[in-house]
Amino acid sequence: METFSIIFLVALAASLVVQLWLATRHLHHVKQHSAQVPSEFTEKISLEAHTKAATYTQVKTRYERIGLIIGTLLLLIWTLGGALNWLDQFWSGFSYSPLITGIAFLLSLIVITTVVDLPMSAYQTFVIEQRFGFNRTTPGVFFGDLVKQLLLTLIIGTPLIAVVLWLMGNAGEYWWLYVWAVWTGFGLFMMWAYPAFIAPLFNKFTPLDEGSLRQRIDNLLTRCGFKSNGIFIVDGSKRSGHGNAYFTGLGANKRIVFYDTLIESLNEDEIEAVLAHELGHFKRKHIIKRIGLMMFTTLIGLMALGWLIQQNWFYSGLGVEQSSIHSALALFMMVAPVFTFFIAPVSSYFMRKHEFEADDYAAQQSKAGWLIDALVKMYEENASTLTPDPLYSAFHDSHPPASIRIAHLNTQGA
Repeated sequence: METFSIIFLVALAASLVVQLWLATRHLHHVKQHSAQVPSEFTEKISLEAHTKAATYTQVKTRYERIGLIIGTLLLLIWTLGGALNWLDQFWSGFSYSPLITGIAFLLSLIVITTVVDLPMSAYQTFVIEQRFGFNRTTPGVFFGDLVKQLLLTLIIGTPLIAVVLWLMGNAGEYWWLYVWAVWTGFGLFMMWAYPAFIAPLFNKFTPLDEGSLRQRIDNLLTRCGFKSNGIFIVDGSKRSGHGNAYFTGLGANKRIVFYDTLIESLNEDEIEAVLAHELGHFKRKHIIKRIGLMMFTTLIGLMALGWLIQQNWFYSGLGVEQSSIHSALALFMMVAPVFTFFIAPVSSYFMRKHEFEADDYAAQQSKAGWLIDALVKMYEENASTLTPDPLYSAFHDSHPPASIRIAHLNTQGA
């Protein structure tokens, strides 16, 4: 067995073992604290709701463990098992040009992985989410979404893949710099275009009606010096009982979006506080910082690929007999998460820092007590556990645990 094959297997095994260990810790921790509501929530969340959240979390975590094992086996099949090599040889057998072969190879890989993931996705939606009363998706909507996603991949992804592969093969030694510029430009374009042209293909967005809530939101936006392209209610209840609110878009195409389920569950004070939190991300430059970080990590990744693509051991060590641009790209995207998993807590730390800063901004522009009430309702209605395992949470959660976040808000005053 080649040296890089051994390195890959050791890294894969280490990643799997650590993730399974973290998931098991999480299961035990949530179960141990399921019989009693944490003291800071006893007056706001019932034991029944707390127990439901604990059970929901345990079911999802067990499902996650199974998914980790299946995902690891599939990765081994694709790489050392020879499936990726077979797919490469299949398309190479048609004697198309390298560019056409690469496009066909990557698009078919996307389609195959989507189909392979379908049973797990359907189980999560129609069994787990259904069991806890969150699923509102019909089989028609579920498969309709799948078809739309695949069509969008073909329509949008094909030209992008073509440009990337062409640059990798024809732009010289520093192709990775040109690909980085194209990838970054595409990402920014999609951030701008998604709310107006893609999201409406899946959901209905209705402008928020005039009234007291609209007036409060307009006043908040004025105080914060924020301009948007509209305030919309999305029919999230078409698919799920979970609620949320978010900003989307870029530049003049920014939108404020509330799930209809959230509008129904929160009062006007709480909605204003949630919006103030989201505004905090913009005012504290979190969006720009995250875009900058994405650009930096993408550049580093492409630089690494620029070196790996020239190493024969990279292909042979991962089960691919013939080196090619498209197989290098596929291998890198499949294998990179194995080696980057252990830096996840670093990313989570900075994401949580941003959440605290956005909470502070919300407390300044609205009231900390209103945001606390909103968060408690959202924890309860989304069946989010109040007692995650701290170490598991450090690897997986971009938001601070409920107790820590509420304690921080309490320091900001009511």
